Amino acid sequence: MEIPAELGRVLVIIPTYNERDNIEAITGRVREAVPAADVLVVDDASPDGTGELADALAKADEQVRVLHRTGKEGLGPAYIAGFRWAAEHGYDVMVEMDADGSHQPEELPRLLAALRDADLVIGARYVPGGQVRNWSKRREALSRGANTYARLMLGVPLHDSTGGFRAFRAATLQKIGLSDVDSRGYCFQIDLALRTLREGLRVVEVPITFLERTHGSSKMSRDVAAEAMWRITYWGMADRVERLRRPRG
Repeated sequence: MEIPAELGRVLVIIPTYNERDNIEAITGRVREAVPAADVLVVDDASPDGTGELADALAKADEQVRVLHRTGKEGLGPAYIAGFRWAAEHGYDVMVEMDADGSHQPEELPRLLAALRDADLVIGARYVPGGQVRNWSKRREALSRGANTYARLMLGVPLHDSTGGFRAFRAATLQKIGLSDVDSRGYCFQIDLALRTLREGLRVVEVPITFLERTHGSSKMSRDVAAEAMWRITYWGMADRVERLRRPRG
């Protein structure tokens, strides 16, 4: 696919931690699906050699870059590091994508096409046409429940605010600001979507097919889930208190 000219330069950011079995395949699929886009692998000092393999891929392909970090700090800080690198290097669009194959690079053109009329596009599992494959019923119920809770607690018109396959305009990230973002796990996705909506910017959800990983282990944990629940509750309650304090009339 050719990237719509009005979007400018596109960077696909792929954070990694112990993804040696996945990174070569997913990078190759991104390059095939959107040849004009560049790829940035943000590796958190993976002990399994993911960073070294990514360096080899970058050496063989000038459109692949690698950003090495000193340790595992979480999803949010990894993406923020990638966003800042992208801004420093003049990219106009930043795409978030998992390394484990759960996000299909072949669906990237759909996200980029939708970004022509949006400030943030989220690849959504829980909208008409979206689907999840190979998850247990329990895990899917937990995911759907978390999204419903976020929608009700935060008052956001999104069905998949936790979705991590998304495309931002660089101007969107600049406007919402990243300096005070402290979310580390998957609630980072909710945080940025909420900030985008509160700035009055346009967020669009497009359907995607989400697949369970076939190699490696999930980064989801009780601590990650607990952080998301705590932050959603805090943000929702803080917003209600703020509205009560506003003068009426």
